[in-house]
Amino acid sequence: MIISGLSRYIPALKWLGIISFFAFMVSILLIPWLISLLPPDYFIRGKRPPPLTPLPPIIALILILLRNIFGLVLLLAGIAMLFLPGQGILTMLLGISLLDFPGKHRLIEKLIQQPSVQRGMNWIRAKTKRPPFIWDKEA
Repeated sequence: MIISGLSRYIPALKWLGIISFFAFMVSILLIPWLISLLPPDYFIRGKRPPPLTPLPPIIALILILLRNIFGLVLLLAGIAMLFLPGQGILTMLLGISLLDFPGKHRLIEKLIQQPSVQRGMNWIRAKTKRPPFIWDKEA
């Protein structure tokens, strides 16, 4: 019978359910909080946040490593959210913004030019009682 043949996939389906639940929770709780922390002019071209105060090299390396790991987790969760419940594009955008790689700012500019992404980001800002983002009209 077909149903009895599916029983061997129960562990994988349980893991998919757990991953889906956590991706959904990240989407609902963490992503709006992170978006609300960004300043309204964050996406203006050429405006980059000032570097942190000089840290000892080992601490700076650990912070960079942790930021990239967290960015990769968000990027992978965003990709999963394209197929599972959650805000996939916004999660991917936040993950990409945390990663360090060449061409990152050009990729973020392309993603942020999408009207649906801008609406979603400003909708979250409104829900968290923050001013809307200022978008770069030249991008």
